[in-house]
Amino acid sequence: MSLKPDITEFLARARADLRMGLPVVLTDGTDSVLALAIETLNSDRLDHLRTLPGQPVIAITSRRAETLKARAYDGDLARVLLPSDAGLNWILSIADPADDLRAPMKGPLAAEREGPADLHRLALWLTKSARLLPAAVIVPISDGTGFATAQALTAIDYRLAAAKMTDRSPLREVISARLPMEVSEAGRLHVYRPKDGGEEHYAIEIGRPDRDRPVLTRLHSACFTGDLMGSLKCDCGPQLRAALAQMGEAGAGVLLYLNQEGRGIGLANKMRAYSLQDQGFDTVQANHRLGFEDDERDFRLGSDILKSLGFSSVNLLTNNPAKIEMMEKSGISVVDRVPLQVGKTSHNQEYLATKASKSGHLF
Repeated sequence: MSLKPDITEFLARARADLRMGLPVVLTDGTDSVLALAIETLNSDRLDHLRTLPGQPVIAITSRRAETLKARAYDGDLARVLLPSDAGLNWILSIADPADDLRAPMKGPLAAEREGPADLHRLALWLTKSARLLPAAVIVPISDGTGFATAQALTAIDYRLAAAKMTDRSPLREVISARLPMEVSEAGRLHVYRPKDGGEEHYAIEIGRPDRDRPVLTRLHSACFTGDLMGSLKCDCGPQLRAALAQMGEAGAGVLLYLNQEGRGIGLANKMRAYSLQDQGFDTVQANHRLGFEDDERDFRLGSDILKSLGFSSVNLLTNNPAKIEMMEKSGISVVDRVPLQVGKTSHNQEYLATKASKSGHLF
C-alpha cells in the first residue's frame, strides 16, 4: 500500500491551498495552468503572475458573467481576459458584487473563446467546494508537473478529478451516542464524516424508529443565523424546532442536520448574499450575482445517511418539492409529505415569497 495521496486527498489539499491564497497547478496531460482563487489573491502573488509568459484570464461562472455583461462562450463559465493594467481591487470587483451598484461599469470585458475550458471549470469547482467566491485567475504554463515540483505546489490531474466534480463523497459513521433532549429523552446522535475531508453531517434519532415503516424525517440544512441566533430573516430556526417537536410528539423520527449552510454556499457567502438583499435583490438574484446557482445543496447526502441507518421510506417534513424528488431518485420512498409552515415574520415575507415563486416551495 502506497503512502502517496490519492486524488480525493489531493483535491482536499488543493481546496485548503486556495483558501490560504496559494496557487494550484491543474493539468490534463496536454495543457497546464496555474490557478489562484481571487478571494484570497494578494498583490505579491499577482505581481509574480505577471512575470509568467502566458495570458492570464479570470474564470467566472455564467451567473456572474451575466451580471457583468461578459460573454460566457463556454456555457457554464466565462474566461475574461485580464487587462495588463488591472489592479488587485479591480480583479476583486470581478469576483465580488459588493460594489456592483456603486461602480457597475467594469468593462467592456473581453472573453476568450478559443481552446478548451476544462481546467478553468475545475478551478471554479474547487473554489466553490472550498466555500470561496467562484472566481479564479488562471495562467497557462508549460510542464505543469515540473512547475508544481519546483514551486512545491499541489498539482491536480483533471482526468482523475473529473468524476469527483459530479459525484458525492462517501460518508462513514464516526460515532453515535445517546443524547437525551427536551423533546425526547430517548435520543441518539450519529456523526458522519465524508471521505473528502468536507464538513461533517449529523443524524438525530428520536425514540426508536421502526426500520420497517416510513419514518418521520426532516432534512435540515445548517443555518447558524436562524438555528442558533434566532434570525428573523428566514424560517430555519422555527422549522428545526417544530420538526423536533413533532417527532417528540410522535415518539419517533429522524432529523438529518446537513452542513450545507446558505443553500450550500457557506456562511461567508451567505452573509454576502444578505448584504446584497439589503441592496434590494431577492435570495435567488443575490446568489446569481455572487456566481452561484439558486441552490447548491446536495440532498443525496440525506438518502445516503438514511440508508446507512436502515431506512428505506419516509414521511418527509418539508415544503420543498426538490427534496422529495431527490429522495425518490436516490432510492428513498417518500410515502407522505408533511407540511412545515412555521416561522413567518414581517422580516422574511419577501424571502418566503421568493421561495414559493422561484424555488417552488409549497406554502
